[in-house]
Formats: sequence, structure tokens, C-alpha cells
Amino acid sequence: MNAPLWALTLMIVGALATYFWRAFGVALSGRIDTASRLFEWVTCVAYALLAGLIARMILLPNGPLAEAASPDRIAAAVVALAIFFLTRRNIGLGVAAGAGALVLMSWGRGLF
Repeated sequence: MNAPLWALTLMIVGALATYFWRAFGVALSGRIDTASRLFEWVTCVAYALLAGLIARMILLPNGPLAEAASPDRIAAAVVALAIFFLTRRNIGLGVAAGAGALVLMSWGRGLF
């Protein structure tokens, strides 16, 4: 099999694998009972995974976030949570406040 035909075959197989699962999800989405116990469990697992990933990013970061001091990361997370709850659970303001606090604390450590 020559290279262009091989690449085209690979692309078609990849597209079929991707779009099959998307179509399957769309077909099932109308039949899911969002008030069922199974759906509540799936929701809880999704939130637990998200909380675990966020905790790992704060406590054991990789990449550029690892250069920030641990107290700065933890304090920025506390600021973000405080603003989130003080602004009636506004995610955008919470994230912006946490990111701004982390930047300011990192710059402050560089100045002193």
C-alpha cells in the first residue's frame, strides 16, 4: 500500500471511530434519566475527578506552575474560593481573582 492511500485509510478509520461514539452519545442522550441514581453517581464521580485534578495542580504541580511557591498557590486558591462564594458562585470572577492573586504574590516574591 502506498503512502497516500495508507494515510487516507488511517484518516477514514480514525474519523469513523470518533464519529461513531459521538453519534452513539447523541442517540442515547434523549433516553437518559438525569434524576436516576446512576446519573447522580456519574455526576459525583465527575466532580470528584475534577476536585482531585485541581488539588493535584495546587499541591503537586508540573511545568511553569511548579515555579510558584506552595504558599502562594494555596493562598491563591483560597482567594479564588472566597471570591467565588462572595460573588454568588461566579466562576469567572473566582478564577480571575485566583489567577490575579497568584500573579501578584509571585511578583511580590520577586520584588522582595
